[in-house]
Amino acid sequence: MQQVRVKAAGADFELLEQPLPEPPPGSVRIKVQACGICHSDSFTKDGSYPGIVYPRAPGHEIAGVIDAVAGNCDPWKAGDRAGVGWYGGHCGRCASCRRGDFITCARLQVPGISYDGGYAQYVVVPAAALARIPAQLTAEEAAPIMCAGITTFNALRHSGAAPGDVVAVQGIGGLGHLGLQFARKFAFHTVAIGRGGDKRDLALKLGAHTYLDSAARDVARELHALGGARTILATAPDAKSIGTLVDGLSVDGRLVIVGASPDPFGVASIQLIGGRKSIMGWPSGTAADSEDALKFAAANAIRPMIELFPLERAAEGYNKMISGKVRFRSVLKIAD
Repeated sequence: MQQVRVKAAGADFELLEQPLPEPPPGSVRIKVQACGICHSDSFTKDGSYPGIVYPRAPGHEIAGVIDAVAGNCDPWKAGDRAGVGWYGGHCGRCASCRRGDFITCARLQVPGISYDGGYAQYVVVPAAALARIPAQLTAEEAAPIMCAGITTFNALRHSGAAPGDVVAVQGIGGLGHLGLQFARKFAFHTVAIGRGGDKRDLALKLGAHTYLDSAARDVARELHALGGARTILATAPDAKSIGTLVDGLSVDGRLVIVGASPDPFGVASIQLIGGRKSIMGWPSGTAADSEDALKFAAANAIRPMIELFPLERAAEGYNKMISGKVRFRSVLKIAD
C-alpha cells in the first residue's frame, strides 16, 4: 500500500510503499477512501505531542470501508462503511475509563499519533474506535465530521443551551463553519462572530441569524442587546479575542472553548461571579458521539466545505491548511 509519513519530528512528508498491515485480534483494517487534514496533525509533523514514536503516518479524520476483521469485532464486518476520529481507543484501566469516560482516558489512543493514521490507503484500528457512516454522506464529507464536526456538535449539545437561546460561534473557519450549521439546526438563535465584513454573507448562508464584525463592533455589547449569549463557542485559537467574549455571556452563560491555543488570556474573577458565568473546554468525543454527529449531519443537510487533494499531494493539502488558506477543510481523496 501507499502511505504518507514523517520519519522524525519536523521532517518532510514522504510517500512510501509499505506492506499491507494485518489487524490484531479485536481490530479491523479499513480501506481508506478519504482522510481529513486537521490542524492537530501538526502534533505529529512537528513532534509537539509527547510520546510519538517515529516514523508515523498522521491522520485522524478517517472514512472508508472495512476490509478485514480480526477476532470478535461484532457487529462490524467486512464491507461496512466506517469512520475513525480523534478517539482511537482507550486503556480500560484508568480512573476515567472505569467511569466510562473514554475520551478523557489517561492513555487515550489517537490515530496518527499513537499508531499510524489515515494518510494511507489502509489503516488498522481497534473496533471500539469505529463509527458507522450513513449512506447520505460521501467519504469526503464524512471525514471532517470525525474531528471538526464531532467536536463542535458535542460541545454545543453539552453546553446547557436550549432551543431559542442565543448561541454565538466565534470564528468562521474549519471548526466554526460546522459549528454555525449545527447551532442553527439545534434551533438556537445563532450569532456568528468574525473579523471583517466580508464574512457576513457566508455566515448567514451557513445558518447565522446575526453576524457581528469584531473589528468594527463591540461584540459583548451587541450580545447583551440580544439578551446575552447562553453559550459562546470559541473555535478560533485567538487568545486575545476569546478573552473579550466573557462579558457577552448571559446569566449562567458558558464560554466553551474548542479552538486549541497555547496562549493565555485574561479574565477577572469579578466578570464571572455576579452572573454565574463559566469557562470550559471540550474535547472531541467517543466513537458513539461521532456516530451521533454523522447521523445528525446526514439528517439535517449539514456538510463541511472541503478542498480535495490526492494522497501524493498531502504536503500541499497540509500546507494550505496550516497557512489558513483552505476553505475550510483539506481532505485527502484516496479511493472511491
